[in-house]
Amino acid sequence: MDDSLGVYVGLTALGLASCAARVFAEYGGRERIRIAATLIASGAFVVFGLVAFEIHGSPYSEFSVAIVVGLVLGAIGDVALLGRSKPRFLAGLVAFLLGHVAYVVAVSFVEPPRSWPGLAGPLAALPLIVGGAALARLWPKLGSLKIPVILYVITIVTMVIAAIAVARRASLSEPHRWFFLAGAALFFLSDLTVARDRFLARAFANKAWGLPAYFTGQLLIAWSLVGLG
Repeated sequence: MDDSLGVYVGLTALGLASCAARVFAEYGGRERIRIAATLIASGAFVVFGLVAFEIHGSPYSEFSVAIVVGLVLGAIGDVALLGRSKPRFLAGLVAFLLGHVAYVVAVSFVEPPRSWPGLAGPLAALPLIVGGAALARLWPKLGSLKIPVILYVITIVTMVIAAIAVARRASLSEPHRWFFLAGAALFFLSDLTVARDRFLARAFANKAWGLPAYFTGQLLIAWSLVGLG
C-alpha cells in the first residue's frame, strides 16, 4: 500500500478539487467548467477504484468487482445528469439505481443478506425513516415517475442498511468498512438533494452540499477497496 498511497491521495485530491470546481461552475453558470469538472471528478473515483482493485482486490474479488461496477455506473449517471431533459434524468436515475444495486451486491459477497437486519438493528430505522419521509414529500410531484422513484428509494435504503451491517461486523478491515458506510450514507444524502432539485425546488443550495456529499461518498467507497489486501 505504501507505494500506491500517493496515487490514492492524489486521485482523492483531484476528485475533491474538481468537485469544488463543479460547485463553482454551478454558482456562476459556467457550462464548460461544469462539464469538465464533472468528467474529471467522476474519472478520479473510477480510476481510484480500478487501481485499488488491481492492487488489493484479489482476496475479495467479487466484492471488488461489484464496487468497481458501481463506481463506473455512478460516472455514467454523472454524465447523464449533465443534461437537464427528462430522458437524461431518467438515464441518470437508471445508472445510479444500478450503481446502488452493485454496492448492495458487493456487500452480499462479504456479509449474507439474511444477517443484515440483525446486524443493523435499530440503526436500520434511520434510513427507513428518512427514505419514507422523502418519498412522502416527493409523492405529489412525481407524476409518471412514481414507480421508478419507489424502486430507487427501496434500493438506496437497502444499500445503507447493508453498509451498516458490514460496518458492525468485521467483514472488512478497519477502517475501511467505516469508509464504505460513510460513503454509502453520503451517497444517500446526495440523492435527496437531486430529488429536491428535480421535483421540489431548483436552488444552488442543493448543489452546494449535494455535490460534495456525492463525490466524497464515491471516493470513500473507493477507499474501502484499499484495505482488502
